[in-house]
Amino acid sequence: MEDLEKRWKPVEDMLTARFGKKPNMEAILFLIGVNEINHLKKKYTKEQKQDLMHVAVCTLLSKSGYYEVDGYDKDGWPHFKELQPVPKFNLEEQEAFLKEHIIEYFADEEEA
Repeated sequence: MEDLEKRWKPVEDMLTARFGKKPNMEAILFLIGVNEINHLKKKYTKEQKQDLMHVAVCTLLSKSGYYEVDGYDKDGWPHFKELQPVPKFNLEEQEAFLKEHIIEYFADEEEA
């Protein structure tokens, strides 16, 4: 767990520097979702914010073979197909699981 926090800190620091405050998990997922659909708007509805976080989670977990893109709708939003069930975790384990994927996501983004 210490190793995870050591690898998480640079991601958190980068996002804090970029946005001026330390983002929580929901904010990070929202940002990844916006990045993935590549369509920034001034305002999103509550439903769109939830959809963006869903896009983020599916995108993150697609790198581990849990989901794959199944196509795009007319607005360019990706739709995903579950390839295997995501393991059941308690809240702490779920956050660690997502952090691992977020660390990998930003590492991949830097290389691109």
